[in-house]
Amino acid sequence: MKLRLASAVKLVAALFWFSIAFVPGAPAQSRSLQLDDFAKITTVSDPQISPDGKSIACILSRINLDQDRSDRELVLIEIASGVPHAMTHDRKGVGSPRWSPEGDRLAFEALDTAKEPHLQLFVMPMSGGEAKKITDAPDGVEQFAWRPNGQDIAYVSSDEPENKKEIEKHNDAFEVGDNDYLASGPTTPSHLWLIPAEGGKPRRLTQGAWSLAKSAPPSSPASPITWSTDGKLLLFTRQEHPQFGDADLTSLQVLTVDSGEIRKLTTHTTQESFGLFSPDGSKIAYWYPRDGDPNNENEIMLTDTAAGGDGASATHAIDHNLFRVIWMPDGNSLLVGGHDGTQTSLWLQPLNAAPKKLNLGDVNPTWSFWIDAHVGRKGDIAFTGVSPTQPSELYYMASANDAPRRLTNFNKDIAALHLGKAERFEWQGPDNFKEDGVLVYPPDFDKSKKYPLVLYIHGGPTASSTIQFAFLPQLLSSRGYVVFSPNYRGSDNISNAYQRAIFNDAGDGPGRDVIAGIDALKQQGFIDEAKIGVTGWSYGGYMTTWLIGHYDIWKAALAGAPVTNEIDQYNLSDGNVAERYSYKGSPYVGENMKDYIAQSPITYASHMKTPTLILHDVGDARVTITQSYQLFHALKDNGTPVRFFAYPVPGHFPGDPVRVMDVYKRWVDWMDQYLK
Repeated sequence: MKLRLASAVKLVAALFWFSIAFVPGAPAQSRSLQLDDFAKITTVSDPQISPDGKSIACILSRINLDQDRSDRELVLIEIASGVPHAMTHDRKGVGSPRWSPEGDRLAFEALDTAKEPHLQLFVMPMSGGEAKKITDAPDGVEQFAWRPNGQDIAYVSSDEPENKKEIEKHNDAFEVGDNDYLASGPTTPSHLWLIPAEGGKPRRLTQGAWSLAKSAPPSSPASPITWSTDGKLLLFTRQEHPQFGDADLTSLQVLTVDSGEIRKLTTHTTQESFGLFSPDGSKIAYWYPRDGDPNNENEIMLTDTAAGGDGASATHAIDHNLFRVIWMPDGNSLLVGGHDGTQTSLWLQPLNAAPKKLNLGDVNPTWSFWIDAHVGRKGDIAFTGVSPTQPSELYYMASANDAPRRLTNFNKDIAALHLGKAERFEWQGPDNFKEDGVLVYPPDFDKSKKYPLVLYIHGGPTASSTIQFAFLPQLLSSRGYVVFSPNYRGSDNISNAYQRAIFNDAGDGPGRDVIAGIDALKQQGFIDEAKIGVTGWSYGGYMTTWLIGHYDIWKAALAGAPVTNEIDQYNLSDGNVAERYSYKGSPYVGENMKDYIAQSPITYASHMKTPTLILHDVGDARVTITQSYQLFHALKDNGTPVRFFAYPVPGHFPGDPVRVMDVYKRWVDWMDQYLK
């Protein structure tokens, strides 16, 4: 359950990092944030600088509340002026824009029709004309990459079941592996294909029972395929079995496209991912956990393309968990990023010198187990970011030495509201850890008054609370609450020692960290100690249920998609057997079961007396709803006030705006009921 996001197992174990980002003070305006403002937020994602360096392709997503969906557009933003140009209209599912090497075409994924269940690949001529669909993959396109000659595109698609015709006759029993309990059919492997950029018959490049690495949200995207500069080699991540529970069994492979020969790059058999050729093709950078331990920080390794081998860490001096690497055009340095205190930082890491942290001001690059950034051919940088007073926008840096310049202003109406001030709060934690978190104050905060306190605990736990705009903390602060989001051991913002300290200590150590933060906060004098609520989603839900079972200072609790039973998490979730990395192994081996039980919040249900609201999606594979049912009955049977609402949708958190807003309303209303 404890999340390690850099290697494949870090993706497997990932629990939703629930929007823990905050806004420092904004100038007083006519009103504060309201629930209805959520529908006004625009999201910018996946920036791609054009080869000529004049524009940036990206995806714009706007909420359509009437249709209960988000409408996406492919847009071009002029770098000089920031003027946007829509390139698609009413194209469902549009995403992943990628320029052709010459910049004369733009490829992207989209649904062919509104009823089409799978994404296909389209190529749009920049000289004018309609985009052309070039694939008809039965199970859709998972990812793709232009060949450097611009004539071909490699893509990844899942195989159809071998017994497809028998399945249609209801002979559909399937063998269970390390898949989640919601699986309704076999998990088929994903493989590489090559297709002419103008369309035509695709050619299969790989096959077998093994698979290219897969991903399941919320987590990083699937480990990308990349071409060597000469277009002869494809680098990919092999996963030994396609089930998501086996996503730790990964290794980097190099395919010679013309001959079909595949060779293993290193001696590692687990945890490798996200390999990238250097601009001249002579080196490969890749993700790997420090010392091969998935509980450790993710480092960026370098190895030789021709000779192979494990290579050496290029980023050991950056004692942070890194979840993005991009080669700079000169091939002599890497752009890397990760959490850093209560910020998200980018570093320029030369191959043979000390790293340099880039000056991003008060802008945090967008993070969702991945930093959303791109480097152009001139060494310029585009990224989507969130400022202290404004949601997602597009930012541009002419070089790594320049300050970021905001190119878009889609969320200016949100930025104009009277938002609560946020600041970093530090305290001395147990076990000699210097810890931090984020405080968000009510918009008209007066330190001479007393305020109810709501804890808003991040998920992960390999994640962090950072100072940038996020909707729910602002909504809570607008209702008169001080909102406190503590980082705790297991968070990835301080050091490897801090991140790794959660190993086999899922609740007790992090719980003591949180309580130490609250004790330090009480000393500030503005907290009403009789009115404290604790809330969180995913691992934040785990922490919520752990805390109400061990401390009696709470007046209200909200547990969203909470991990309450580590045995269910091991057996039923999509990460399933990868849980063993968080403990000393499988719960069914030796005496490990006692650790799983001792670290499951449900074990302490008889001690939980706090009125609790439970929220969960019925189709959540990441954290199974069985655990919320157990919590509901345990609290109810012990006479603790509890209500449980389930959303009849798949996923770890509702994906449509109507249900998201319902979550937020119930969240705030529950706090109001017990803290006001």
